[in-house]
Amino acid sequence: MRLVLFDLPSERRGNFNPICLSRPIWELRCGMSSLGEKIIARLGATDVAQFVPQYMAAAYAEQTGYPVNDAKTLGGDDLLLVNPRVKAEALNVETTGAPEVCLSDEGEVLYARVPADTLAKLQAGSIEELLESVKSLPNVQRDLATWNYTWDLVLANPDQITEDFRAAGMSGIVGSVEEPRAIRGSEKDVYVASGAKVHPMVVLDAEHGPIYIDQDVEVHPFTRIEGPCYVGKKSILLGAKCREGNSIGPVCRVGGEVEESIIHGHSNKYHDGFLGHAYVGEWVNLGALTTNSDLKNDYSDVSVVLDGKKPVGTGSTKVGSLIGDHTKTSIGALFNTGAYVGAMTLIMATGSPLPKFIPSFTWFLNGVPTKGFGKKKLYQTARTAMSRRKKEWTDAQEAMWDAIFELTAPVRNPVIKKGRREMTRGR
Repeated sequence: MRLVLFDLPSERRGNFNPICLSRPIWELRCGMSSLGEKIIARLGATDVAQFVPQYMAAAYAEQTGYPVNDAKTLGGDDLLLVNPRVKAEALNVETTGAPEVCLSDEGEVLYARVPADTLAKLQAGSIEELLESVKSLPNVQRDLATWNYTWDLVLANPDQITEDFRAAGMSGIVGSVEEPRAIRGSEKDVYVASGAKVHPMVVLDAEHGPIYIDQDVEVHPFTRIEGPCYVGKKSILLGAKCREGNSIGPVCRVGGEVEESIIHGHSNKYHDGFLGHAYVGEWVNLGALTTNSDLKNDYSDVSVVLDGKKPVGTGSTKVGSLIGDHTKTSIGALFNTGAYVGAMTLIMATGSPLPKFIPSFTWFLNGVPTKGFGKKKLYQTARTAMSRRKKEWTDAQEAMWDAIFELTAPVRNPVIKKGRREMTRGR
């Protein structure tokens, strides 16, 4: 059986921007691993093929060991097609058996089991053709739980860390925890992996949830980590107030106060400031005292402006910021409750809360969204930041970001034009 993960352009896909502008949905994280890793583990798959929007295929192929957008993988074996929006724990399906498809109420393929002999009768020249063809298979009526928005993962993160910790079956101190040390709760709910170093005067509070400190993590003095919490490989915590429900890293540097947030790899929140109920992409740098609000003063449900459209209600009173890859903030930036902060943005603080929606590739200067010095300067900054971690900015990545620039232009250009008019009137 070959597992085929597919994430193609759709209106639903836009619900996961700005984080998924530069990655497939299955690379989103929740708990201690990605959605894709959870699906693969759930199904016990060893043969995996992946299909992504064409503009990111070459860049993503540099990051994964599985074939990407290879039509040849759609033949020669039994297939199980899985939409990564389906929650892994909901995939109670046999990997082999009679052909069947499960469709959402809107007609979206959630999964399809296609034996090789059935596959020969379907149109399978491309993933698009195959997804349309499998809709003719016997439709099973299943109410499968799905991820619908990025903040769904943030809100589920504390419980997911706990589930992943139990599934990992690891506990105890394999690395080092130096004296004087303080572990609250049961030591069975703490795991410090090999190569991890926890300095003196650190509190590991597992009273209300487990703590998993992965390989080669370094935790500096006066850090407090409250479980449930996962700290990814080679990350550094610098006197942080690491409240419950955080998934951090790998290779992040985090200080200040962080609560119930997901931070992708190679991002920095090195200094003081509060980050709560947020989802932060890769290669983000939050300047000193950058802070987000995650609770409205009237305690009403938070809404998020997705891609500059009508606000979408989250159904939660606690939602912070959604921050895309390669975004940088100055000292003292203040993000509004439920802020959408696009990828490849550069933000200078204003002393007041910033707009709830900031488009991708925007230079937010003196309170006005602008084109600034353009995307090439943003690429130069990205290249420099990556080289500091011995990572390369490749031609494939630049081509992907050029495509993202064009994809986001229809939303960005009117915002910049409006800002230009307001700046002219101010003069």
